[in-house]
Amino acid sequence: MFNQNAIINLIIFALYMGIMIGIGAFFYKKSESHSDYILGGRGMNPWVTAMSAQASDMSGWLLMGLPGLAYASSLGASEAIWTAIGLAIGTYLNWLIVAKPLRNYTQICGDSLTIPEFLHKRFHSKNSALRLISAIVILVFFTFYTASGFVSGANLFNQVFGINYQTALLISVFVVVIYTFLGGFKAVCWTDLVQGILMFIALIIVPVSLFRSLSGTNMNWSDFSSIRLLPDGTANTFSLISIIGAIAWGAGYFGQPHILARFMAIKSSKEIRPARIIAMIWVIISLAAAVALGILAKPYLEAHFGISLQTTAEQQKVFMILVQNMFPSVVAGVLLSAILAAIMSTADSQLLVAAGSVSSDFYKPFLNKKATDKELVWVSRITVIIIAIIAGIIALDPESSVFELVSYAWAGFGSAFGPIILCALFWKRTNGKGALAGVLGGGLVSFLWRYAGAFLGWFGVSTVPKIFSLYEIVPGFLISLALIIIVSMATEKPSDEITAEFDRVRSAK
Repeated sequence: MFNQNAIINLIIFALYMGIMIGIGAFFYKKSESHSDYILGGRGMNPWVTAMSAQASDMSGWLLMGLPGLAYASSLGASEAIWTAIGLAIGTYLNWLIVAKPLRNYTQICGDSLTIPEFLHKRFHSKNSALRLISAIVILVFFTFYTASGFVSGANLFNQVFGINYQTALLISVFVVVIYTFLGGFKAVCWTDLVQGILMFIALIIVPVSLFRSLSGTNMNWSDFSSIRLLPDGTANTFSLISIIGAIAWGAGYFGQPHILARFMAIKSSKEIRPARIIAMIWVIISLAAAVALGILAKPYLEAHFGISLQTTAEQQKVFMILVQNMFPSVVAGVLLSAILAAIMSTADSQLLVAAGSVSSDFYKPFLNKKATDKELVWVSRITVIIIAIIAGIIALDPESSVFELVSYAWAGFGSAFGPIILCALFWKRTNGKGALAGVLGGGLVSFLWRYAGAFLGWFGVSTVPKIFSLYEIVPGFLISLALIIIVSMATEKPSDEITAEFDRVRSAK
């Protein structure tokens, strides 16, 4: 059975999960309308919006994938550093240039609740092809994204309590589903606020404690001079292609539906600026701390415990291993709850956005155009359960890489939606045909690029060209953007009604 430390952790986890489920139950009766359940009635304040956007953005990979990546590349942790830089830049630009116009445009465009609905109404589409394709992209990539959260949760319960991975996976799925099912968007955002604060505290405490511990040893700090941010021609350094791919993570922000939904839900566009400041402080400190944690963990664990983490599954548990070895049981339990917070804050958002897309973009337009608000809420709730089950099946492999699952979904969304969101907000000449070409092209290129090696192998090509090691968001984003421009320019101009609406949004304050 459980030892004393595990029992203490279990009590803390149970209390934490109880609070989250309690928040879901509290908002159950406050989410009776479809707008409330999917977008919180557009009534979120700056603090909740900022913390929810960033907590749902970073997910379990901030405490598992990113530190694990920094640890895996030893003291030459360039990939993790450049990825963090790209994410920080992308976060800032997303808040700076996308948040306000998207908030205004989605409200003016028939009070759109989802990204597919916004694109459909933005271009006054005469058919539902763009809306349908966009919804399919959301369902496919969010299922993989949610699976990454469940893998993180299963690894957490497995590491802390020593229970079977599959059993741990079931617990992870159940906890996330129950309060998302109950409370909808408001519950998700308010739990994200709590979870974001807990993640932030944990990411400060652990690397600071690591640094203090290493400072009291005979650690040779000159070893850290081996970290290289630019390639120097040696076999072990980070390549230019890898640097471009890592920074390109930032471009993915423009197309992440679960983050864009927070911009759409804020009470007023005037509150975007204070929310941006809060978000950037959280992001910069959290990313820097996560990378520092991974870099410092390797010499610390080797010097104090003789531990060397070899596999991906072991490396992405580095935060848990540190906490369990460095802190008293009660403190460790609270810090480990931060991983649960990171997992829950993203998985719930993804489930909710995907569920909203099913009810708003599949069920109502194609199956029941007269569906009531109450009916749509229940369709969304049932969809939460179905998607969670599918994601759980994908997550059954305990060797699944959290970082790889996240990077796959991130590239898919960034490529399919990033360019069209930017063009829809800032280029008046964009039309519906260009939008459809961009969403389809970006999503397909992102998928095909990742599996280029396998595809080329079918044709007898044994050596895959080095260019295909480039993160797929780069070609996906660029090709999507090119298709939007080319197809829009080659087809009819938007109507006067569409351009007048565009000008009205651009002049809105």
